[in-house]
Amino acid sequence: MTGRLHVQNLALTRLLPSLKAHSALVESPNLAPRQPVSAIRLAQGEYQLESLFWGLTPPWLTVLDHAPHCARAETLSSKAMFYEAFQARRCVIPVSGFYIWKALPRSKQPYLVTHVTRAPLLLGALWCRYHTTLSAFTDSTALISVPANACLAPLSDRLPVVIPPHALDTWLDPDSLLDTVKELLMPAPLELLGAFPVSKHVNNPAYQSAVCAHPIGPMLQWATAQEP
Repeated sequence: MTGRLHVQNLALTRLLPSLKAHSALVESPNLAPRQPVSAIRLAQGEYQLESLFWGLTPPWLTVLDHAPHCARAETLSSKAMFYEAFQARRCVIPVSGFYIWKALPRSKQPYLVTHVTRAPLLLGALWCRYHTTLSAFTDSTALISVPANACLAPLSDRLPVVIPPHALDTWLDPDSLLDTVKELLMPAPLELLGAFPVSKHVNNPAYQSAVCAHPIGPMLQWATAQEP
């Protein structure tokens, strides 16, 4: 499951012309959990871009290091940590890509997963609110993971769920039928995503160079994955 995001040069207003930016897009070539991350939520009928803490922190959580940055789709309706947020507080995290690690005999090789056209990806997530005082609060979020599709399964068994732009209203609207929302918790279409190996510099969350996302090998995508 991904623990790093690539967020750079996102043309969000082209994808969502009505988007209202309440805070600047948090950009990073190597964004790790326990950091601010930009999310899109629906409020008063408008898409709103806001900064959230990446790591779900419900009010009863006592140890910040225990804040999950990911939630398995299969547990959203059964785990108390996620149940309420899944019912009514869903969001998406816009990214240009996300990192996964392929297990090798003696190490792990990082890969950057992107849309095959390098278009922005909208990753499904949950959010919750923790009041520190009557008027002050912190909003936090966790990505949702689903099984990897057949193309990328050789690299990782799970990936963040990708919400297609045409289904964004359904995903974000708290009044959407939950059965309809659950239908979106599916592996990405085979032809949507590609992945290429990148430098192991990305293993260090403090490393914030564009080199993190430079390919060091060819992209794996469905057309090439089918070749003998």
